[in-house]
Amino acid sequence: MQPRHISDVKSGMNAYHHSNSNAEARQLLADLLARKNTLQPRERLAIPPQEMPCQDPATRIHNMNEVALGYTPEQVRLESLRCLQCKNAPCIEGCPVRINIPAFIQAAVEGDFQRAIDIIKANSLLPAVCGRVCPQEVQCQLNCTVRKALKSVDQAVSIGRIERFVADWERADRRAAIPPIKPSTGKKVAIIGSGPAGITCAADVRREGHAVTIFEALHKPGGVMMYGIPEFRLPKRIVEEEIAILKAMGVEMRTNFVVGRTRRLKDLFEKDGFEAIFIGSGAGLPKFMNIEGENLVGVYSANEFLTRVNLMRAYDRESADTPIISCRKTAVLGGGNVAMDAARTALRLGAKEVHLIYRRTEAEMPARVEEVRHAKEEGVIFHVLQNAKRILGDAQGRVRAIECLRYELGAPDESDRPRPVPIPNSEFTMEVDAVIVAIGNDSNPLIGQTTPEIKTNRWGNIVVDENGQTSMERVYAGGDIVLGSATVILAMGQGRRAAAAINRLLAAK
Repeated sequence: MQPRHISDVKSGMNAYHHSNSNAEARQLLADLLARKNTLQPRERLAIPPQEMPCQDPATRIHNMNEVALGYTPEQVRLESLRCLQCKNAPCIEGCPVRINIPAFIQAAVEGDFQRAIDIIKANSLLPAVCGRVCPQEVQCQLNCTVRKALKSVDQAVSIGRIERFVADWERADRRAAIPPIKPSTGKKVAIIGSGPAGITCAADVRREGHAVTIFEALHKPGGVMMYGIPEFRLPKRIVEEEIAILKAMGVEMRTNFVVGRTRRLKDLFEKDGFEAIFIGSGAGLPKFMNIEGENLVGVYSANEFLTRVNLMRAYDRESADTPIISCRKTAVLGGGNVAMDAARTALRLGAKEVHLIYRRTEAEMPARVEEVRHAKEEGVIFHVLQNAKRILGDAQGRVRAIECLRYELGAPDESDRPRPVPIPNSEFTMEVDAVIVAIGNDSNPLIGQTTPEIKTNRWGNIVVDENGQTSMERVYAGGDIVLGSATVILAMGQGRRAAAAINRLLAAK
């Protein structure tokens, strides 16, 4: 059966969505795949985006299992068929690590998932991670020609979901290959921090034959992927499997090692013989609002709250003894991805109500649209154009309520978003017994404090040039320690850039 009109493609695909047992829809799917090399752009544009299967909200708030369940092989090939294979590939321009996106999508169309993942891994060591947590809608998918043609970011080719599928396909039967390593050069490179920037830099430097040691302050490597992103968005076994590949490449991991305390940066050069250093120590210093009551029992930074839950498994009451407060009503302050993570985690820990308080409107929220939607589906109560003025405690020094102030939007500020302006005499009180402050983090100050040769800006971020080089010779940096707040893929892009500069430096020596 060959579609006679574009409407046939669309109606048939809608039937496919609503009934996987529908014989006509299945036949249409087979015909589209059979004609994959002759489909016209207008026919590809008529194929609706494939919805991501997810756990039901009523079920998932009672477990820590992954919410998004992943595409089926049929879905991934259909979604890949939507790609127009543009010659100018604008999606690549939006990718911080410049994956050859049209090539891996075409391989997925053909069902050659091994070739697809091989193409991705030429540029990215963390496809299963990036496919889950990277904000593709403001990067590669923002530039997608399909999005532009259909005038909606929701209509872009779901590049991240395709990437996730082929990465999971490779992991399913432990097919993951170890990247080739060039002969040993006898040169040593130190990587400080095992988050996305550090891991990416380590992999690219190791591929050139240099010895690489990663120094991690915590007891498990993985950085923000381990302590910051909840299990229901990024299962920790995935991060551990990606780390295992790095170890198989010969990268040494040294945990519980705080550079600046356990060892000074200079000592890594002078005593340990490293010839270059990359700093990817992240932004782990929580920000607070400096309001009355932030010292009460029951007030957490999102950083501490998520670390207790994700890294120290506070949710696993039977196997872990990590202390965390049991609360009935929780307030979360902020509107970014971390605020959504904290709010959704609080629900899973048993809170009956979770109130997310944000001083602008939903349109200005920096969180991913998908994360906002999932939070609402799960029952998080949103309070926009409001913010905390003070936190109120009881006689035992525990949180009992939060006093908020109402806001209205004013002229744009330096972020080009409307400035939130407080409305005088608009205070009101909300009864809560826990408050999670999720308004961002500052850069780790320790290295800057112990190594004055490294120049930082007024926010404490390390200043680097276009190659990631700091003001100290042979020291490079990237990720949150430079950007203040970066996505996983942006941090990876900085790690790759610095690795290229380190490899050039060592090759010249």
